[in-house]
Amino acid sequence: MARKSFTKEEIKQLVEDENVEFIRVTFTDVLGAIKNVEVPTSQLDKVLANDLMFDGSSIEGFVRINESDMYLYPDLSTFMIFPWATDSHGGKVARLVADIYTADREPFAGDPRHALREALASARKAGFTAFNVGTEPEFFLFKLDELGNPTTELNDQGGYFDLAPLDRGENVRREIVLTLEKMGFEIEAAHHEVAEGQHEVDFKYASALEAADNIQTFKLVVKTIARKNGYYATFMPKPVAGINGSGMHTNMSLFRDSENSFEDVSDEMGLSKTAYNFLGGLLAHATAITALANPTVNSYKRLTPGFEAPVYVAWSASNRSPMVRVPASRGKSTRLELRSVDPTANPYTTLAAILVAGLDGIKNELEPLASVDKNIYLMDETERVKAGITDLPDTLLAAVRELSADQTVISAIGTHIADKFIEAKKIEYTSYRQYVSEWETDAYFENY
Repeated sequence: MARKSFTKEEIKQLVEDENVEFIRVTFTDVLGAIKNVEVPTSQLDKVLANDLMFDGSSIEGFVRINESDMYLYPDLSTFMIFPWATDSHGGKVARLVADIYTADREPFAGDPRHALREALASARKAGFTAFNVGTEPEFFLFKLDELGNPTTELNDQGGYFDLAPLDRGENVRREIVLTLEKMGFEIEAAHHEVAEGQHEVDFKYASALEAADNIQTFKLVVKTIARKNGYYATFMPKPVAGINGSGMHTNMSLFRDSENSFEDVSDEMGLSKTAYNFLGGLLAHATAITALANPTVNSYKRLTPGFEAPVYVAWSASNRSPMVRVPASRGKSTRLELRSVDPTANPYTTLAAILVAGLDGIKNELEPLASVDKNIYLMDETERVKAGITDLPDTLLAAVRELSADQTVISAIGTHIADKFIEAKKIEYTSYRQYVSEWETDAYFENY
């Protein structure tokens, strides 16, 4: 999906022609939550002049109250009209994704989108013109009660690639796809996933910045359409125990102009030295990346053996149990697939960390260990140690500690974001530790 470049005059004309009444200027906080300032179209000139301000002290991980004034600089290429009316007379809402600037008109170091821009600048300095990313986000649909509140009842009993009547979410998924296509997305596939009530929509790869913007827009569309149809959509990694959780497999490749830098037809696996070294960097920094790619306590309920999610640092071309897979496609589609990421990840900081880790591998010619072509879940610990396979962190705290010790990944997101993220996640984990769960009560209350 190639993003159209708009001029200010074209945006003004589209707003008038399409009866747009409000503009949502969106941005993302350090933890990945989508924020927005909504203004009437009478304020459009102010928005396009980069003069829209907001209070940064109210946003997670941004600034103190004494330095709170911040500017939103809209990226004009992200202009998009939501294909649903806001009121009875058909007024529409449009969206612009913004970069955050300080009161001194400098890029804000705590802006996750800025961190990804910086990582992409590093890739250009290394001779690469594009970092293309394609994601496969999964989500669950739950029923709403008569008051419109989410319940814990799944929308269906379907399974992988099922169709109606088992897949009751088929019409919702179809409406999501049609809505996204109206907004310019190119959808490659949509289907029921393995778990009951679980769904996946795959959209075509894009440049990393556009891909990150797309993920945030996708989440908004999915939740909007689901609620319209009487369901609640959640991207929580493991909302139900005992079944598969939701991941967001992330496919990636580096390009030099029109040439895929990961391809080498002379190699047995069709991979270039650049691809192997990028992979080496990804594996070397995997445990630190995990804190960003799996940023919630609940993320680690998904990263457990037996539910198709990776728990080991390894790679393969022939099976799906390792953390990184090399899909069979070659030519311009040659790519690596990171399977550990889940949809609670902040797409900007996660992609920045992945890219910088890969670039570190290229710069230092890091070689990955041998491909693991057997099911890692069936290997005992001795076999894994012999193969050089290590474990991914199994708790949020363990992952945060790995991040704290990895200066390469910290440099990818900047010290401002890293410090705020690490502080917030330690608080989150402490809060979790203090909570007594139903499982603990069931297991211990009558036995001790």
